[in-house]
Amino acid sequence: MIDDLTVKAADGGAVALDAYRGKVLLVVNTASKCGFTPQYEGLEALHRTYGARGFAVLGFPCNQFGAQEPGDAAEIANFCTLTYDVTFPVFAKVDVNGANADPLFERLKAEAPGLMGSKAVKWNFTKFLIDREGRTVRRYAPTTRPEDIARDIEALL
Repeated sequence: MIDDLTVKAADGGAVALDAYRGKVLLVVNTASKCGFTPQYEGLEALHRTYGARGFAVLGFPCNQFGAQEPGDAAEIANFCTLTYDVTFPVFAKVDVNGANADPLFERLKAEAPGLMGSKAVKWNFTKFLIDREGRTVRRYAPTTRPEDIARDIEALL
């Protein structure tokens, strides 16, 4: 369950994930200069389609893969808003692998390992679906388009 964790907001403040208790969540490590960056559009569509029913997308910029998220928090927010009209929360930049991996991603990777039990996040736009009880239900590869997750989201709502 992730609702006992705290993450860092884009402005540096703390956000307790228990604020999302009872919601279905899709947690995504994002990047502004990646081949998968256009997925922001699909993520925003999911957020708008299912938000009123208790769903939220949570974006976590990450610069660990090909240095594809080089900007600071203001640049990232500006890009997301101006380019993709993102309204879902985009938090502070995080590491998802390694010694400095954010505790949220450590928990997600442990609860939903990748292929052949791999714990590491392989690339930008890896997605984790979390149920209303705060349990990680499934991991999706970066190549999985957001619209292809809609059926799984609906099943949890």
